[in-house]
Amino acid sequence: MAKFFLTTAIDYSNGDPHLGHALEKVGADAIARYRRLRGDAVHFLMGMDEHSQSVLQAAARAGVQPQEWVDRMANRFEEFWHRLECSNDDWIRTTEPRHARAVTELLRRIQQFNPDDLYVAEYEGLYCTGCEEFKQDTQIVNGHCIEHPTLELIRTRERNHFFQLSRYRDQLLQLITRGGFRVEPAIRRNEVVRLLEGGLQDISVSRLRQPWGIPFPGDPEHTVYVWFDALINYLSATGFPEAGFERLWPADLHVIGKGITRFHCVIWPAMLLSARLELPRAVWAHGYVQWEGTKMSKTSGTAVTLEEAIDRHGPDALRYFLLREVGFEADGNFSWERFDERYTADLADGLGNLASRTLAMLMKYRDGVVPAVSTATPLDQSGQASVNAYTRAMDALDLRGGAEAAWELVSAANLFVQQTAPWALAKAGKDRELEETLAALARALARLAVLASPFMPSKAQNLWEMLGLEGEVAETSLQSAEQPALAGRKIQRSEVLFPKPASV
Repeated sequence: MAKFFLTTAIDYSNGDPHLGHALEKVGADAIARYRRLRGDAVHFLMGMDEHSQSVLQAAARAGVQPQEWVDRMANRFEEFWHRLECSNDDWIRTTEPRHARAVTELLRRIQQFNPDDLYVAEYEGLYCTGCEEFKQDTQIVNGHCIEHPTLELIRTRERNHFFQLSRYRDQLLQLITRGGFRVEPAIRRNEVVRLLEGGLQDISVSRLRQPWGIPFPGDPEHTVYVWFDALINYLSATGFPEAGFERLWPADLHVIGKGITRFHCVIWPAMLLSARLELPRAVWAHGYVQWEGTKMSKTSGTAVTLEEAIDRHGPDALRYFLLREVGFEADGNFSWERFDERYTADLADGLGNLASRTLAMLMKYRDGVVPAVSTATPLDQSGQASVNAYTRAMDALDLRGGAEAAWELVSAANLFVQQTAPWALAKAGKDRELEETLAALARALARLAVLASPFMPSKAQNLWEMLGLEGEVAETSLQSAEQPALAGRKIQRSEVLFPKPASV
């Protein structure tokens, strides 16, 4: 069983999560669930970034101490990810002792193996409180940070500890261009390559007299800079530096947003190289969820709250919409109109209608028992083609392609119903043909329960149980989609998987 250590970016504790956070988390969760179907030993990590200036400001506005604030926000985020059915195995917080140990040890290793990589110097530059980062000229447009155009950049001058990032430019460029360190998709890899080709500046890795953070080893007046601290969470969660951390490390995949590729694809691997630790195998940088062409973010405010979006049609429908409509590569738009249209067409009239009519016919014509016939039909051929296309897409982290492959089978099955007309076969007394048709439709539904489970865990489980199948669909395997075992199964009374709201 192959190990697959998957992580998401950890989120700032300065406000409620939004749809951009949700896209990343449900996308990573879909990958984790798919890899489990493949038979991999998945370890899925999520968590919170709690040592930032923005956290101090948020706590002050709320009139509470920073620890109370981050505890409150960690609970808030966990509640949302639970509602969205995320199946993470671990939840890391940067205020935990295990994280502080890992940060201190990584800095110690750098001091041991490459002492010249850390030095003290004075720096002056424009600081973005939204990114918690000094900005370079290429990251500024019209005097504002590209990622946070509504915030004012603050000119800051400090004497800090620095990391000699510039030293690793050539090595990183070679690793990325030759595939030793994978940055995906290609558009993000090209951006990182251009950044490296333009040269790197050394970076500050401490803040002077910051009252909220991990003390910099050997210099109690400084705390470890929030991004240097936060990146190490992926290592902290493995148990580093305790023996056995290599059971999980290196990470097989970091899932992040496109706005933080510099940290994950340049700074983080350079830190690991300096500390003589293995690099993660791959980074996937997804695009943004947009509302009317504008990125959703905490600082600019959003027209859609995550709670409203979940309540609209339920968590499974939102998961499906984000991954099918918005996608997991480029930027994509969210609108209530498109959400409603996709819900009605794909879910209510598509999969939901297919399940309802198939189960109703099984109940009406065969007393709810799936006929014990295994004759291959054109629908079975379509099913196998969908499974093959789905596997190719999901292996390539093409989540939209995976959803599209599954819903090709929904369309094929609904067409199959129209072409075979089981009601006409029953009326004509063509029992053999009727049984072959009903059995093929039941197999299609079983395939769809498996293929849909990474996207819509609860609804897929509901469908699985309606077919009379035991256990958890999430704990089955892709083989269950290739060769569904349904002959003689007694179906359960069906429910409406995707009710149509009166307003839709």
